[in-house]
Amino acid sequence: MRDDEHEPIMDDPFDTLSDQEIADTCALADGTLPEARRAEVQAVVQASPALRALFERQRRSLAATAELAAEPVPDGLRHAVDAMRPRKAPRWRRAWILSAAGVAAAVIVAVVVMNVSGGFGRPSVAAAADFALGAANLPAPGSAGSGTLDVSEGGIAFPDWSAAYGWKATGVRRGEVRGRPATVVLYEKDGRRVGYAIVSGPALPPPDGAASTTRAGVVYQTLRLNGANVVTWRKDGHTCVLIGPLPVGELVALASWSGGGY
Repeated sequence: MRDDEHEPIMDDPFDTLSDQEIADTCALADGTLPEARRAEVQAVVQASPALRALFERQRRSLAATAELAAEPVPDGLRHAVDAMRPRKAPRWRRAWILSAAGVAAAVIVAVVVMNVSGGFGRPSVAAAADFALGAANLPAPGSAGSGTLDVSEGGIAFPDWSAAYGWKATGVRRGEVRGRPATVVLYEKDGRRVGYAIVSGPALPPPDGAASTTRAGVVYQTLRLNGANVVTWRKDGHTCVLIGPLPVGELVALASWSGGGY
């Protein structure tokens, strides 16, 4: 008998969560949670480190699955994954965590991502977009005049779109994107919400396969993640990401607005 057959099985980090908490958190992450319950569940998730970890894991898994679903998986990789399957089946509740593609498909996605992008820990535009979708942890910012708000990240002030476009800033989220300081301002208009994230530090790698458009010398790259359109660009060496349920043209118009000179 091999020595590794006696290695202890680590406890499931989500053992303390109820089935309902797991189901609600995963539904929030994949967008299937009814709108009437979103605020309630978001508050519960924000208050629990375990639920926040589960939420981020689900969003990363869904994003990776969506990006790679169209790519054929080589037979050699499938065989390698089969050989890596654990001898003990995971607890049934773990299926919630990767419900979009199934545990086996998610393992294949994880292996591919580790090979082509350096791993899930690497900062990326997708991670910044996920961060921009989260709930606010600070109140709405005020106006600083000249078309800007009194909140900034990396020396870049966020725009005040209320007069020009009717988008009102409703909250701020501060935190990190894979270890880098980041700030999000959430804007709302007519029941719709967009998140504008600025990630400090060197610019993040541009996303593969994104379309590009140039305005006033700035390159704006657009793509689709988690059912929403995303536009990303660089400003003063930092990465800006705007995500929301808007047409690409409208997002680019907001991103490239310079009426306030921000």
